[in-house]
Amino acid sequence: MWLLVALPATVWCFTHTSVETVVASHDAELRPTLDGRVHLDLGPYLPDLRFPAQGRVGVDVEVGKTTADTGGELAQRYAAIAARPQAEERRVTEAVTGLAWRAAGWGAAVGLVPVGAWLLVGPRRRSELARGLRERVRHPRTAVAPVAVLALVAGVVVVLARPWEAEPDRVQDSTWISLQDAYPDVQVPTELAAWQVQGGLFTSGTRRLLESALDTFRKSTVFYDEVVAGVPEVAGQLRAPAEDETVAVLVSDRHDNIGMDQVVRAVADEAGATVVLDAGDDTSTGETWEAFSLDSLDAAFEGYDARLAIAGNHDNGSFVSRYLADHGWTHLDGTPVEEFGDVRVSGVDDPRSSGLGSWRDATGLSFAETAEQIADDVCELDDAGERVATLLLHDANLGKPALARGCTDLVLAGHLHVQVGPDRVVGEDGSAGYSYTNGTTGGAAYALAIGSKLRRDAQFTLVTYAGGRPAGLQPVTVRTTGELVVQDYVPLDLRGGAPTGASPDPTPEPAPGPTADPDAGPGAGP
Repeated sequence: MWLLVALPATVWCFTHTSVETVVASHDAELRPTLDGRVHLDLGPYLPDLRFPAQGRVGVDVEVGKTTADTGGELAQRYAAIAARPQAEERRVTEAVTGLAWRAAGWGAAVGLVPVGAWLLVGPRRRSELARGLRERVRHPRTAVAPVAVLALVAGVVVVLARPWEAEPDRVQDSTWISLQDAYPDVQVPTELAAWQVQGGLFTSGTRRLLESALDTFRKSTVFYDEVVAGVPEVAGQLRAPAEDETVAVLVSDRHDNIGMDQVVRAVADEAGATVVLDAGDDTSTGETWEAFSLDSLDAAFEGYDARLAIAGNHDNGSFVSRYLADHGWTHLDGTPVEEFGDVRVSGVDDPRSSGLGSWRDATGLSFAETAEQIADDVCELDDAGERVATLLLHDANLGKPALARGCTDLVLAGHLHVQVGPDRVVGEDGSAGYSYTNGTTGGAAYALAIGSKLRRDAQFTLVTYAGGRPAGLQPVTVRTTGELVVQDYVPLDLRGGAPTGASPDPTPEPAPGPTADPDAGPGAGP
């Protein structure tokens, strides 16, 4: 009885529910189906698309608002995401799976209603009801009252359903045809051979958008796949860690370039990395439409022993940090953590992204005051015998006072989109430390790196730890030509000496206004 009621109730609930999420940089509503297809409803001005799902369950994706200045820009986003769809596929699958579990819960509850009624009546009363039913069958006049009740219930159902009303007029679905048949003069990649487009809306504008998107799709797929294919050729240049060493990979300034994620993971695996340190600027604006970039980052480093991150100046607001934290990343907020190799790591979001001083109770701190406050906290820990081995910051200038006072071993940062260091600094107390700025992992010239290839050289860095302290750095660069360049491993000398006289003054707080490009001068945020 329970199964006969619960199963159809579950199916009905599953196919009549929806969930809102972000898909392909759009707000979107997902509705599960049982036709085995993914249907993309792109609105009234673009033809819908559909393609086979990987099973019997499909999904209708109705896209909503997004942020794009032109249709061409939107097409470029679609193409870049479609070239690396794994993260988006996982997001949609998780959302539909959640709906399935919710429907199963409702179906199970509905199935318990008749079971509960059966048990509540009890065997004695059921026998009495059965005898009464047989009596009514033999004497029909005694069944008038029950029949009247059933007729009343049926009448209510009919009134609510209103079967006499005609179905409202709707635009009928037109013929679905393959992309290649719809645009015979456009070369469609074999990966998209099963994709279909809704016939009828084939304008010159949509043709141009499609040509641009397919061109980006092809170039993006080929470029990054070829870079990954070349990783074994440089594997011998990567320093192999000793048994007692831990390797972390430092990324920064990805700026939505999800194509580089697979490259970083491939090289990091060859180098034996088990930790990822994210120095921020994974997005261009920090808005929810850029969740695809965070999904890709999360998927790329799934299974790592530790994943630590802070927000950069372009990761505006709390969305980026909150989203990564919800997916198992450790968001550094000024409190030191030890998540790998007895290495104590601390860090804070860039104050220009989350509000000056927002990582502490104090508010309204300038950039310089924030840097001094970080130094005070780190030096207090050093005096207590809890030296911070690594400060993970977006801008290395925030760590200058801490290094100048000799309170930390290594400051890791990004922000400038070019490599700076490693620079050795001997602090006031004779303790040695290093400052290192990683280049842009996304190959970003400005704040957005979505596209078919790198706009400038991309970089990530392998950081080796031993005995709870940093031991060396090895930067890896991907040229705009796709060439992988592995720099020499640089050992870090943490023995003390005479103070270097490094200036503790960080870059002054930038003036309010739009963010500048990385080459605009000191203090300008890329």
